[in-house]
Amino acid sequence: MYSAGGSLNKEEVEGRIFSLLQGFDKVNDTANIKSTAHFANDLGLDSLDTVEVVMAIEEEFSIEIPDKDADSIHSIEQAVTYILNQPDAS
Repeated sequence: MYSAGGSLNKEEVEGRIFSLLQGFDKVNDTANIKSTAHFANDLGLDSLDTVEVVMAIEEEFSIEIPDKDADSIHSIEQAVTYILNQPDAS
């Protein structure tokens, strides 16, 4: 079994999250999807939508994000940083 740690880079993670959000029908304006975008303020997502996004991120990167960590992910930048710090993310 190999570890995926270190194999993901920021651009790849951002790109995958951008794609995920572009396919999420509750994003109010896909033009606002950029690395600094806040889920609620910039993308118009409510707290339940944000939970759905975090769950989709878990699936996309094959990781589990504990609730206490998920509660602190409110932007694309925070999600990218979190994923890059997960050695099992792929």
